[in-house]
Amino acid sequence: MNPSVHTPIIKSLLDTDLYKFTMLQVVLHQFPQTHSVYEFRCRNAEMPYPLSDIQEDFERELDALCRLRFTEDELAYLRGLRFIKSDFVDYLELFQLQRRFVHVGSDDKGRLNIRIEGPMIQAMFFEIFILAIVNELYFRRLETPEILKEGERRLQIKAARLKEIAATQNPNDPPFLVSDFGTRRRYNRSWQEHVVRTLHQAAPDIFRGTSNVYLAKQLGIFPIGTMAHEFLQAFQALDVRLRNFQKAALEAWVHEYRGDLGIALTDVVGIDAFLRDFDLYFAKLFDGLRHDSGDPYTWGDKAHAHYQKLKIDSRTKMLTFSDGLDLDKSWALHQYFKDRFKTSFGIGTNLTNDVGHTPLNIVLKLVECNGQSVAKLSDSPGKTMTNNSTFLAYLRQVFEVTDPGQSE
Repeated sequence: MNPSVHTPIIKSLLDTDLYKFTMLQVVLHQFPQTHSVYEFRCRNAEMPYPLSDIQEDFERELDALCRLRFTEDELAYLRGLRFIKSDFVDYLELFQLQRRFVHVGSDDKGRLNIRIEGPMIQAMFFEIFILAIVNELYFRRLETPEILKEGERRLQIKAARLKEIAATQNPNDPPFLVSDFGTRRRYNRSWQEHVVRTLHQAAPDIFRGTSNVYLAKQLGIFPIGTMAHEFLQAFQALDVRLRNFQKAALEAWVHEYRGDLGIALTDVVGIDAFLRDFDLYFAKLFDGLRHDSGDPYTWGDKAHAHYQKLKIDSRTKMLTFSDGLDLDKSWALHQYFKDRFKTSFGIGTNLTNDVGHTPLNIVLKLVECNGQSVAKLSDSPGKTMTNNSTFLAYLRQVFEVTDPGQSE
């Protein structure tokens, strides 16, 4: 293909998840000199063709991504978000991703190897773009008219289900709120927009938001997101005792946002270890919790018991669920918890890559910070990730996590 007529997959630096901006703002303000390493993994055991086949196209897309700058219109949109500070937008006005921080290769097993190494204020921002590019390039070779027809059939079933739920909701119950969390594993960019537009039009009181900032801006809906695992993991390598890293991360968040963006992520070292750190101070300061691994019912029951122990009315708090959901799982969770909590649901792959193909299970995770290993001890063992089994064992010991999980 002639590069001069190449249309890049990523056309805007807003085409990423909101929490990249919210986390990056804290990094810039509180630990801007932090160095980080991210590594790519594909967990699919069998695939129609190896990811190494897309390496050349991927590198061309990466080059195009690193030529992008924020436009005046995009910067104005960010300035309009209450929790984004003016000096951060001034920084973004000068911002450009640097290609030299991303190292790409492949091996004799057909695996695509991607490693990002550089300042966190650069490296952190690559993740969603890279995952979306890999997905789109991969599925582009598998696309057929039949696949798009099947995707549309499934989408219309979801739209009808949302309308059905909207018609049967009890107006006295807390609202059932659903958002798109599917940028990183989307079938392609235009399909994600079609899905979000279709479902928002079907039930605007239920389907209110998206994690994708570009789509939120284009469609006039809420951008959704707070923090991801990498934010808390970074504090494992910053200047605090390892045992105190969760408290330090939550404190930094509170210091930055002063009451905004108050949903805390619980599963960097598991829900039990998280709740031991989530004392009355944090429980009052944060609006709620986000679930991203483990059994969601057990997790929510533990959260409820914790708020009860602290004598906090859990009905004033929000539980956000975001792990492997579809509409029916979300509705069932809402029904189970609606008398004890407000709830919201972020649905990813089942919305943006439900067309008949097996989705890619790919991640790009923080594995080192300031020359030191970091890790996630997920409530789902298969989601545990590190490049250092010794550090993982030490982290388990410090936080009394007995299940050894499954490190990758």
